[in-house]
Amino acid sequence: MQAIVFEEFGGPEVLRFTAVEEPHPGPGEVRVAIRAIGVNPMEFKVRRGWFEAFVPTVLPSVPGVEAAGVVDEVGAGVTAFAVGDEVVGWVKGGSYAQYAIADNVVLKPAGLSWEQAVALPVAGETADRVLRELDVEKGETLLIHGAAGAVGTLAVQLAVARGVTVVGTASAANHAYLRELGAVPVTYAEGLVERVRQAAPAGVDAVFDAAGFGALPDSIELRGGTGRIVTVADVAAQGLGVALSLGASTTPGEVADVVGEQLRGLADGTLRVRIDEVLPLAEAAKAQDRSEGGHARGKLVLVP
Repeated sequence: MQAIVFEEFGGPEVLRFTAVEEPHPGPGEVRVAIRAIGVNPMEFKVRRGWFEAFVPTVLPSVPGVEAAGVVDEVGAGVTAFAVGDEVVGWVKGGSYAQYAIADNVVLKPAGLSWEQAVALPVAGETADRVLRELDVEKGETLLIHGAAGAVGTLAVQLAVARGVTVVGTASAANHAYLRELGAVPVTYAEGLVERVRQAAPAGVDAVFDAAGFGALPDSIELRGGTGRIVTVADVAAQGLGVALSLGASTTPGEVADVVGEQLRGLADGTLRVRIDEVLPLAEAAKAQDRSEGGHARGKLVLVP
């Protein structure tokens, strides 16, 4: 099968489109013939070697954890899925490929496109997890950095649905979009602290950093300390005393419940995702370069 592989850490140029051995499922696993692949910021950071202290990488490596596709092989003991089922979720051994092994997927609602479906699992689980870690409640004000991105888009909607006032940082081009989602938009760059204070004169109760581009010092100033600030994107967090949330803290079953409910919301229109660009798998380097630039307006998706 064809896959994307990197054999050393570095820039997008280390990614190669090449033939690798097809995987086959073991007990409790299924094989998925992939139709769409979610590109996430963690992947360029892993490729750069920046997350070796947190997520050690065995080289050569196939990037990616998120995929949507059709079950085409079933391992021993699997009863929840059958060949032909359309599923979406997390895979083992890398999702930037034509096939992958999975043990943590849910059924895809029939009305969703592959691209819509694959835009949700990582972003939706991350948004739900961090909102629970921050314990935001109705009547509070939440500042979300990177509010127009894949994670931010879902975090805004989930928080607004709880009755939380959301102030979202984004480029000016995304402000109208954030207003549609129910957030109060503010622009990045110098003067951010004062703009947030104008947007939320009573202060912010919590900060969710989904951007990872140096927003933590301003966040600490706005909060008057490091309490109730969580980042999913800034490796400088620990040096600043800020919580860094890197992965699902719930069981696969709990994650499936969360993502399954969100997928149903996506199918019935109560939730929305935004696709920035869909690219061929062979152009994974271009997708990761765009992700690393920090200007993607929504989810980047690859298709085999």
